[in-house]
Amino acid sequence: MPFDPSLELPASPGTYVLILHLAQARTLQVGRLGSFHFPAGFYAYPGSAYGPGGLRARLGRHLADVKRLHWHIDYLRQAGPVTALWLAEHRRVECAWAHALGSLPGVSQPVPGFGASDCTCPSHLFHFPEPPSLADFRPRVEPGLAIQALTLR
Repeated sequence: MPFDPSLELPASPGTYVLILHLAQARTLQVGRLGSFHFPAGFYAYPGSAYGPGGLRARLGRHLADVKRLHWHIDYLRQAGPVTALWLAEHRRVECAWAHALGSLPGVSQPVPGFGASDCTCPSHLFHFPEPPSLADFRPRVEPGLAIQALTLR
C-alpha cells in the first residue's frame, strides 16, 4: 500500500501499535530470527518512534510499500496490509503496551523474540483471530492516556 501523505500523523515522538491482517496463513523467513508459520488473522505490533520525524517518519515507513527489510515487522508487512494504527504522543511505553496486548482475550504469540531484540519482553508480535479491541486494550494501559486510533482499510 503506498503511503498516503494526507494521513495526518504527528511528527512528535511516541509509541504506536500496527494492526495488520493476513488473509491466508503464510510461512515467512524473518531475517536471522528464522522461518515461522503465521496463521491467518490479525497481528498487533507495538513499537516506538523517537528518531528524527517521530511518529510521522516511523509510521510513514511502516505504511509505505515494502522496501529494504530492516526490522522484523518489515517481513510480515510484505505479507499483509496495516489496517489500523493506535498511537500515543510523547510516551515511551512500547513494552508496557506489549504486556497489555499479551493479556487480551484470544491472543497468542507466534514468534518468540519478534520485535523484542532490544528488551526483555518475550515478543512484540501478537496474533488474534479477530481484530484486537481498543476498548479491551485501553483499561490495561496507563489510565487516562490519550490514544489515537486510525482505521486504514
